[in-house]
Amino acid sequence: MSKKPRAAKTAGTSLQLGRQVEAPASPDTATLDRVPNPQVDTNYLVRFAAPEFTSLCPITGQPDFAHLVIDYAPGQWLVESKSLKLYLASFRNHGAFHEDCTVAIGKRLVKEIKPRWLRIGGYWYPRGGIPIDVFWQTGKLPKDVWVPDQGVAPYRGRG
Repeated sequence: MSKKPRAAKTAGTSLQLGRQVEAPASPDTATLDRVPNPQVDTNYLVRFAAPEFTSLCPITGQPDFAHLVIDYAPGQWLVESKSLKLYLASFRNHGAFHEDCTVAIGKRLVKEIKPRWLRIGGYWYPRGGIPIDVFWQTGKLPKDVWVPDQGVAPYRGRG
């Protein structure tokens, strides 16, 4: 069993968890908090699903919607979930193409938490009648980690 959680700090500031914070205005101003991994000697998978992710089309300004699935095998750090939620919400007023949003989120997580392995699937709802799915991964998946299917059905429209 892991030790009792202890307060963690990120870049000299306390975590956003447990206190009221302003919603970030953009992904660039959002803070991703990390906490020490209490099971650092164990390979395992963490999954975050964000079925209501939104951003803006950089050309029309219209909203785009996606179901994001983020899987990672932690190293020394875990991403703190409240800060991840606020980071993802910061895309609501951010104009970028589907591919850019998906890959940028993956790269930012890798930069902040340095996982052993990470993959992100962006399952975007149709724009112009065409759904766009974007996938990115980095690192080497530890051989003893089970990675389930991301569980998002292919878009079928009215079938």
